[in-house]
Amino acid sequence: MLKVWGRANSSNVGKVMWCIGELGLQHERIDWGGRFGGNDDPDYWKMNPNGRVPTLQEDGEFSLWESGAIVRYLCAKHSAGALYPDELKVRAEAEQWMDWAAVTLHPFNPVFIANMFVLPPEKRDPEAISKAVETTAPLFGILDQHLANRAYLCGSEFTMADIPAGTLVHRWITYAPERPKHANLEAWYERLKQRPAYVEHVSSVTPGR
Repeated sequence: MLKVWGRANSSNVGKVMWCIGELGLQHERIDWGGRFGGNDDPDYWKMNPNGRVPTLQEDGEFSLWESGAIVRYLCAKHSAGALYPDELKVRAEAEQWMDWAAVTLHPFNPVFIANMFVLPPEKRDPEAISKAVETTAPLFGILDQHLANRAYLCGSEFTMADIPAGTLVHRWITYAPERPKHANLEAWYERLKQRPAYVEHVSSVTPGR
């Protein structure tokens, strides 16, 4: 039995939950972090020394943290040859896009969340949002160009590569003010919205803390 520790409106928790939904795995999600607290709980730190979410616990024994590592593990265990590509070069490309999304693309997200959903109106910084849009738009332009001749990031089939960036594209398209239009990116987003697990764990969830 899988347990996921983390609040549903965290993009990193959403990434893991979307993956679990795609795989159809039995699980329990425990509200943790943000307004639910628990990050400083000593028992939680035994599972995750960073004190952050998400954390995966399997059968009460094995614990794993870092959302990308969790997605890779679950896909390798339960979807080898499909979400977790067998062919080495395809799998390397998938991991490339996963790492790129986590390191290069992700920084706009906390700026959006803080200034649109968390801070009181008088403390929000519209200039910070504008700057985040300005610096992030070219990155989504890279995705848009890459998707010009393929349905998903690694080709014609959905893989684990689509999960990290797919989690972020919802927040970009839905909340970024005055963002440039990217037809290929938006078509990919529409394809993702045809996936029930994406709707349940990503596109229907309001961001926050």
